[in-house]
Amino acid sequence: MDQMAHETPAIKPWATVRDMKNDVITRTEFNITEDAVKNSSTNIIKADNVVIATRVGLGKVCLIDQDTAINQDLRGIIPVRPDKLFVRFLFWWLKSISHLIEDEGTGATVQGVKLPFVKSLQIPLPPLPEQKRIVAILDEAFAGISQAVANAEKNLANARELFESYLNNVFTQKGEGWITMRLNDVCSIKHGFAFKSKYFSTAGDHVVLTPGSFNESGGFRDQGKKTKYYNGEIPDGYTLSKGDFLFAMTEQAAGLLGSSLIVPESNCFLHNQRLGLVQVSDGINWDNDFFHHQFNTKFFRAAVQATASGLKVRHTSPSKLGVISISFPGKISEQEKISVGLNTLKLESERLEIIYQQKLTALAELKQSILQKAFAGELTAEPAKLKAMA
Repeated sequence: MDQMAHETPAIKPWATVRDMKNDVITRTEFNITEDAVKNSSTNIIKADNVVIATRVGLGKVCLIDQDTAINQDLRGIIPVRPDKLFVRFLFWWLKSISHLIEDEGTGATVQGVKLPFVKSLQIPLPPLPEQKRIVAILDEAFAGISQAVANAEKNLANARELFESYLNNVFTQKGEGWITMRLNDVCSIKHGFAFKSKYFSTAGDHVVLTPGSFNESGGFRDQGKKTKYYNGEIPDGYTLSKGDFLFAMTEQAAGLLGSSLIVPESNCFLHNQRLGLVQVSDGINWDNDFFHHQFNTKFFRAAVQATASGLKVRHTSPSKLGVISISFPGKISEQEKISVGLNTLKLESERLEIIYQQKLTALAELKQSILQKAFAGELTAEPAKLKAMA
């Protein structure tokens, strides 16, 4: 028997921009056989070198810890004279100019830079011992910053999870006096109007609400420069009032389907297609904030997803939403009591999120500041002092 015929082909990691999540690529989503490498345009980059993204993910920079094949969106940057250029110095320098590489990107669909531009980059080149001194400072300082980032991200996640856990508990541990009904027995849901895009404008008195007007976690989102104003004739019944309650019935972005908002002011916003306007049935007690919180629970969102159809963009409809069962206190006073508690906790959660998000922003700015100083010859602080700044 020919043993060689049954041997497993040698394989190599094959890196794409999707693998550039950390400073070092330690594993890749895909592999490639050495035979396939020989019959393709890919290159094998030796371990302990730098790769950069020159198309998709433009500006990303990573080290590799093993011999790795790279796809067409990546380039290996390999020192010709290792005795003159320390690889980790090259890595940190490329990180320091990543924003400049991004700014040079061209292309209608995918922004990218070409190889001549990469080759034209001018790197400051102090003596090798000085390069290694700078790298030692950066390595230690960035280790401290990375830990601070991890802590802030954990605290941010905890702030969100605390509220979400309490929210879901409220609606699973129902109290006395709660009733369960199908949504179409609680309210009707009215379709919006298909406003003609030829009348859309960048300014005006009336704003066309779209799925982009909804936060994924519920609530109104000011779209800023993306706001669509409408200067055409407005049919009766499609100008919204303050306190109107709307559903997003299409998922143009992940998490939007089933999201709800409460209209913030009257005679300003228009009820657009694919948005459902709640009209509460006679005899039903309805507190907007209570039901807004309920419709943001993972259970309700999952029920909405189950009614949806469509491959690329998922949609639902008033009739499909109507079969979903919901539970709520029959007394408006009990609904209001619950919503006040949830609103208070939500505000505290959002306050903490802002604090931790500001911390992350400050850490990102600190990283860039340290890198700029390092390659301008201004990095004189000891590593411990730089770590303390994080």
